[in-house]
Amino acid sequence: MADDSTQSFKAVDLVVQLSSALKTKPHAVDFGTVFTDHMLTVEWSVTEGWQAPFIRPFTNLSLHPACSSLHYGIQLFEGFKVYRGDDSRLRLFRPMLNMSRMADSAKRACLPAFDQTELLECIRRLVEVDQDWVPQSDSASLYIRPTFISTEPSLGVKRPGRALLYVILCQAGSYFNSEADAISLWADPKYTRAWKGGTGDCKMGGNYGCSLFAQYEADDYGCQQVLWLYGQDHQITEAGTMNIFLHWINQDGEEELATPPLDGIILPGITRRSILELTRKWGEFKVTERYLTMSQLCCALKQQRVKEMFGSGTACMICPIGRIVYLGENLHIPCRDKQSVTSRLTKELTDIQYGRTPSDWTFMV
Repeated sequence: MADDSTQSFKAVDLVVQLSSALKTKPHAVDFGTVFTDHMLTVEWSVTEGWQAPFIRPFTNLSLHPACSSLHYGIQLFEGFKVYRGDDSRLRLFRPMLNMSRMADSAKRACLPAFDQTELLECIRRLVEVDQDWVPQSDSASLYIRPTFISTEPSLGVKRPGRALLYVILCQAGSYFNSEADAISLWADPKYTRAWKGGTGDCKMGGNYGCSLFAQYEADDYGCQQVLWLYGQDHQITEAGTMNIFLHWINQDGEEELATPPLDGIILPGITRRSILELTRKWGEFKVTERYLTMSQLCCALKQQRVKEMFGSGTACMICPIGRIVYLGENLHIPCRDKQSVTSRLTKELTDIQYGRTPSDWTFMV
């Protein structure tokens, strides 16, 4: 199990080997398909501990066929972005929250502990090396994907004796084909994304791979994403890979922005946390972490108490929801306008991310 006393790697020991053949940078690409010139790797073994971090030319990995991350899913990842502001300076958005969440996931996966500040400094150096890849655009950024895998070269479900932490960077435009339009969701209780006592609150690959079958069934129903339900009362949990918010007039007649609580099946999203903190600072309506069910949503829609509904996450940031297919019925969700919470949040968050609004949420590269 990861131990906080584990001797971590240090950014001061970082070795940098620059690529001798830089890639041509395309103008427009699909999310996650074009990667930068360099990557960060840090190896660990139970006998030697952490090795020196290494920035090297982007290359394929070589893994033993019995590698336990391939057989037993002992792996995890993170995701955040670097933004080029109007002043051309590069900023990360609340990256220490990603480092903390990654450390929590590593502990759950029985992977070794690391110093979060040292990893962030190594990532900052990697971004610095590949800074020419960060676009000058309000609609694009550079996506950072830290990944942590077991490289234990033997079969058997056990704590790994070897591991690899690596970081790759890729261009990031729009996550969905059209972010101007509200997305559609398919909700069916026969599929469950996560469960109490599981790893739904960790960013592990298995949480995503097991969602594909339901995702393709959602496609068959003409929907872009799955609205994940939980329990006999069909609790609303997440939308695709996003946290979910409901802006409505609740059963007590109060204007409220509500999102499901962090009870072990919800990923603690950084955008989710930022939305809660911003809207609570506004002080204009009730902001609550509470359970929401499909019956409550259906009732509120019939009584015209729903103002808007949206998902949040690093890849999409804020994504309005326009339609939900549930038990054979099309539920139409009111869409945002220029005065909506989604529009206001989008502007406030992007102004922080691109440096137009000074904030201690940004980390300068």
